[in-house]
Parts: sequence; structure tokens; C-alpha cells
Amino acid sequence: MAPSNARFGGCIIVAVLLLALVVALAVGGFSWFSARWEPAPAPGQQRCVASAGNGSTTLTLEQAHYASIIAGVSVKRDLPPRAASIALATAYQESDIRNLDYGDRDSVGLFQQRPSQGWGTEEQLKDPHYATGEFYDALVKIRSWRTRDINDVAQAVQISGHPEAYRDHVADARVLASTLTGQTPAGLTCLDRTGADGDTKGLAAALTRTFGADAKATREGKVLTVAAASADLAWAYGAFAVANSAQYGTLQVVVADRQWDTNAMTLPSWVAAETEAKAKQVRITVR
Repeated sequence: MAPSNARFGGCIIVAVLLLALVVALAVGGFSWFSARWEPAPAPGQQRCVASAGNGSTTLTLEQAHYASIIAGVSVKRDLPPRAASIALATAYQESDIRNLDYGDRDSVGLFQQRPSQGWGTEEQLKDPHYATGEFYDALVKIRSWRTRDINDVAQAVQISGHPEAYRDHVADARVLASTLTGQTPAGLTCLDRTGADGDTKGLAAALTRTFGADAKATREGKVLTVAAASADLAWAYGAFAVANSAQYGTLQVVVADRQWDTNAMTLPSWVAAETEAKAKQVRITVR
């Protein structure tokens, strides 16, 4: 009987081990699958999509708002698009590009910067323009930041406990940086169903604060017009207006000969403008 019981016990152990292996493979397979597959957006689902080259990334309206500030401040400081790529990869990892009022220990904001580490006061770090400026101040002090690996540069700024985590967001950050700094024309579109009230004064102020005095707009009723110094800047201003449609009630954006119109059910495409703007000019109409 003893040998028989031993064999029976051995079979149970083998069965348990096999079951554990099957479960592990199933969980691992599901994790792999879920990490690489996203359901198609439902009709009318609010979102923004940035596309550049062969890549694209989808954001919430909230993420698009803050991403446009991060990219715009890099333009204001005359930094190359790579700076925006590094900052956006960092914000993806630290806050999922959200302006958080909480975090590890005293960390707050887009970059989870800590007042106790000299980044600024909690109130200052909750201001996305201030927090982004502090990030760029630290970035440009990093040796060879223009050429080193983006993950490694982000880690040198942040000194994170997860030093390789920024790498997961580099591709998406590059797409966003390219569209939001104007390197890729007509690269950003948003489906916004908020129906936000039009606010030409607020949008004009936001453009100036984010991009500087060069983005000063003239207002005439519901229309803002910005004369850009270059085609890239014109597209950066246009992308900003689209990304902030939920904040300022953007209805239409015309950049040179291309036009974007808001749509509450389908993701809008940039099309040939009905009435072209002047070269390097941006015309924004709000509700």
C-alpha cells in the first residue's frame, strides 16, 4: 500500500504543478495580450489622436491639454522637439500626463516633483507651466541631453526608483512632440463632446502664456488670428487650439490651406480650407 500511496501522492503533486503552470501561462498570456490590444473606440468617444510618421497615440482630452502645455513651453524656450519628447515621456510615466495633487510622499503635479527636493512649493508645482519650466531648467543642465538615450536623460532629471520605466513611453512621446511642436502638420485631431463655451480671451491668454509674446492673437468677435513667424509655429499654435477645444470651445482651426472642424460623433480630419488663411497664419473660431 505504501508504494501505491506514494505514487498517488506523486501524481497529485505533478497535477498541481501542471495546473499552476497552466494558470501562470494563462495569466501571462492575458497580460501580454491586454498590454498590446485596446478595444476600438466607441462611436462618439471623446479622445485626441496624434499621428506622425508611422506612429500614432491616443489621449484623453485632459492629457491633450497638459501635453500641449508641455510641448508649447519647449517652443517658448526655443528648445528642439527632442526636449518635448523627453518631457512628455517623463510625464507619461510619472502622472500619465495628469496634473495630480498627490503622489509618493510629497510628490505632486505632471512630473511628480517634490517640494522637499527643491523643485518649488506645492502650489507652484500644481501649476503646469511652472512645473514644466522647472523640468526644462533641470533638463538643459544634463550633460549631452540632446544626444543621449531619452530614457537615461529622463532618469538623470528625475532620479526615479524605476530607472528604465521612461523607455516604455518614448515612441508615444515622440509622436506627441512632433505634432504639438508643429513638426508634423495636421498631426493632431480631437473629438470633443463637452460643448464648452467659446472663450477667445482665455485662449488668447493661454497661447501667449504657453508660447510667449510671438503667439499674441488679435480678436474679432469669435475669431482669433495669429501671425506666426514660421510654418512650424503656425502648426504648433493650431495644434494647441485643437488640443484645448474642451477648455476654450474651439469650433474651427485654419492653418494656411488646411482646416479642422469640431465634430461630436466622429474624429475630425484636417481637410482643404474653405477660405484659406494667409501663409504662416492661424485662424481660430470658437463657439
